[in-house]
Amino acid sequence: MLDSSAFTNFVYLDHGATTPMLPEAIEAMTAQMATVGNASSLHTSGRLGRRVVEESREAIARAMGARPSEVLFTSGGTESDNLAIKGTFWARKDADPRRVRILVSMVEHHAVLDCVEFLEAHEGAKITWLDVDQVGRVHPETVRAAIGTDPETVALVSVMWANNEVGTVQPIAEIAAVCREFAIPVHSDAVQAVGQVEVDFAGSGLDLLSISGHKIGGPQGVGALLARRDATLVPLTHGGGQERQVRSGSLDVPAIRGFAVAMRHATANRAVVTERLTGLRDKLIRGAQDAGFGVQVTGDWEPGDGIRRLPGNAHLLVPGCDGDSLLYLLDAAGVQCSTGSACQAGVPQPSHVLLAMGMSEHKARGALRLTLGHTSTAADVDAFLAALPAAVERAQRAQVATSPKQTSPKQTSPKQTSPKQTSPKQTSPKQTSPKQTI
Repeated sequence: MLDSSAFTNFVYLDHGATTPMLPEAIEAMTAQMATVGNASSLHTSGRLGRRVVEESREAIARAMGARPSEVLFTSGGTESDNLAIKGTFWARKDADPRRVRILVSMVEHHAVLDCVEFLEAHEGAKITWLDVDQVGRVHPETVRAAIGTDPETVALVSVMWANNEVGTVQPIAEIAAVCREFAIPVHSDAVQAVGQVEVDFAGSGLDLLSISGHKIGGPQGVGALLARRDATLVPLTHGGGQERQVRSGSLDVPAIRGFAVAMRHATANRAVVTERLTGLRDKLIRGAQDAGFGVQVTGDWEPGDGIRRLPGNAHLLVPGCDGDSLLYLLDAAGVQCSTGSACQAGVPQPSHVLLAMGMSEHKARGALRLTLGHTSTAADVDAFLAALPAAVERAQRAQVATSPKQTSPKQTSPKQTSPKQTSPKQTSPKQTSPKQTI
């Protein structure tokens, strides 16, 4: 039986994965769970449930600079991304069979990457991967050039608002303006951005925007796709025709209520939270750099800036360490964080984001992501900095002990590390071929 103290005596620095629910959201959600009623029913209980849904829709719309009719409730960011991309691709291709190209950045979350790969494998889509610079940013000129090669064949463009690994914020309004010139719909995954930077749906010029509840202090399992009224989407699911006929299924009224409460809180307090998290982030980064291990910061970091980089994101490279080893050692010391690496067939792989930014596989394996949120304190940062030296020293010793295997010619030969042999998530030919990458 697990010791319950294991769930309370730790420092949590993984808010980018999920953040603790706000007390107000818990209270609202649990109160709603004590009631009965399907929001699609016509009797009194159903109408009361519908009222909660519509009031929540209005609250989220106000917070996001959208109209209530543009808020479509989903199960979270992944479903929102899939509905936006697959739904738009199918609709655009149905209207004009030439529209098979999807322009997508090389640093997207796997909810987007895997979605477009599915469409490529099964639906005839052709992916144009948009290059990023050394801090992970897509430039509007890159999008323009990619569209310009054959505008009539583009189905849609998808570029995330802020990167989930390195925290780089994208120039979404400028990218959307380019797409608007060509009348091409554009989608953005803003799951990481809401509550940390200003996100205005109407002001952005986007057609579609994905958001999620559990990244802002709401419950897991609920999110929304913001879709302009003139956005045409083919449904992924069919049934009762809820949510503008594009997302059938009984609505989770308690989760939607908790989501709305969290959204109001996150946006109303964003300026104060941003200033506080930026200070904590900078303290963490400076402390890690001053520890004497040659720690580097990835992404676009300037002390005091909470606009070009997410205020709560610190992404570090620790030389001579494997990120996964460092993660487990910090976890054993009571500090919870993450890496950006993926695991394929039980074998850790370097982050596709860092590889897209031009980093070597060897360097990318030493990545550590620490993300701060509404419960984070200066004491949390101090605890991480206190635990870091011993964890790094042990991880470096482990790396040295295993280095003959990891640096053997068989493992580091150009044949095995060439772009042609890595999967799409780890710089595929789609991401590195001059013909297919923009």
